[in-house]
Amino acid sequence: MRIAELAGQRVAIWGFGREGRATIQALRKRLPELPLALYCSEAEAAEAQALDAALRVYPREPDAVALSAYDLVIKSPGISAYKPAIVTAQAQGTRFTSGTALWFAENPQARVIAVTGTKGKSTTTALIAHLARTSGVRTALAGNIGLPLLELLDQQADLWAIELSSFQTSEAGPLALGVITSLYEEHLDWHGSRERYVADKLKLVDSAQRLLVNAQQPSLLEKTTQHSQRLLFGQPEGWHVVEGFIRRGQTEVFPLARIAVPGPHNALNACAALAALEAMGIDAVAAAQGLASFHPLPHRLQPLGERDGLQWINDSISTTPLATLAALESLQGREVTVIVGGHDRGLDWAPFVDAVKSRTALRVITQGANGPRIAAALRAARADVPMGDVDKLTDAVEMARIITPEGGTVLLSPGAPSFDQFHDYAERGRRFAGLAGFDEQAIAGIEGLGIA
Repeated sequence: MRIAELAGQRVAIWGFGREGRATIQALRKRLPELPLALYCSEAEAAEAQALDAALRVYPREPDAVALSAYDLVIKSPGISAYKPAIVTAQAQGTRFTSGTALWFAENPQARVIAVTGTKGKSTTTALIAHLARTSGVRTALAGNIGLPLLELLDQQADLWAIELSSFQTSEAGPLALGVITSLYEEHLDWHGSRERYVADKLKLVDSAQRLLVNAQQPSLLEKTTQHSQRLLFGQPEGWHVVEGFIRRGQTEVFPLARIAVPGPHNALNACAALAALEAMGIDAVAAAQGLASFHPLPHRLQPLGERDGLQWINDSISTTPLATLAALESLQGREVTVIVGGHDRGLDWAPFVDAVKSRTALRVITQGANGPRIAAALRAARADVPMGDVDKLTDAVEMARIITPEGGTVLLSPGAPSFDQFHDYAERGRRFAGLAGFDEQAIAGIEGLGIA
């Protein structure tokens, strides 16, 4: 649906985060006289009214009756499409869309690489943009990574590297290439079930002219066999990691020791980015040299530095137990205290417990809403690792400072969302940095957002 088609319709916007604000501004730019309603929190109402005096602001969550009063509701991605109020309103004829869907409708000819996956999607998307730019391609970096697409509504790029969450994959328009980095269990509170989460993630397949998937995930391979132009990364015939190198087939292309982002999972993300560029006709072997100048994204295994004789690493983006295990894998051979726990979505921590219960040079501190459940699982498994169980992140950092051996590493890799104590993972990561003694604002920005 093009923005021009909204003229004369009853339109509401639901959500006043950055995407909601971008939507308001885009609609005002194209349809300045269109009446708009906004549903937001009470805390956001004054700011929303100040942004646009013509908005009809409702500081509450709309119910089915309110939603049914509109022809179209543009909702923020964090609002589940499966809320009963939405389902009921849809049955009454209300249509729902998003800023992402509107951008794709306005830009049907854009050369888009859209990246999704349970883990690795942000780093892979940023790597694609960075490596394309070092190859001389004017590239946009936007989407779920931190820049709503509608903020770039009337701007042009030769290549668009766009991250899409599982909330957004059904909203994508035609894609030159879709990339799926991984597929695990996550966001069950939004999707309602693991099956629905997987199905929603895989909606990207329907929009992609070509599809690039992780060859090291059998279930992902099985679920994407029907795509006629499927490509793979992470296999010996293409881009893969072996014996300390990123390789293209049998050719050693780039040594892992020179990659700025640590861990085997990030080396595989680099393979995904290089395979994506190759699929778009870019010389990926030459582009691989740009891996040396890529800067890690904030909150993703982000080294903060040394304080109190300890190394501190911020991996606040970790919202699944498997992501925490990947972070620990990247620190093999080091004395590590890992802080886990947060908002409880009911995910299974058994694989984490099995992997760490006999590990040496490791201490585990549980905290947050699901901290007691994780601690109980470790105790039930008779884990040998030293363990502490506290209420809040503040307490966890203080305990980590006491129990971690000098020269050791304190790793925040919660394996859970932040909503029990913080607005989002970024606020949690900044707070961790501050508690450790670092400048909270200095770690916050994602380099390269926008077009360059």
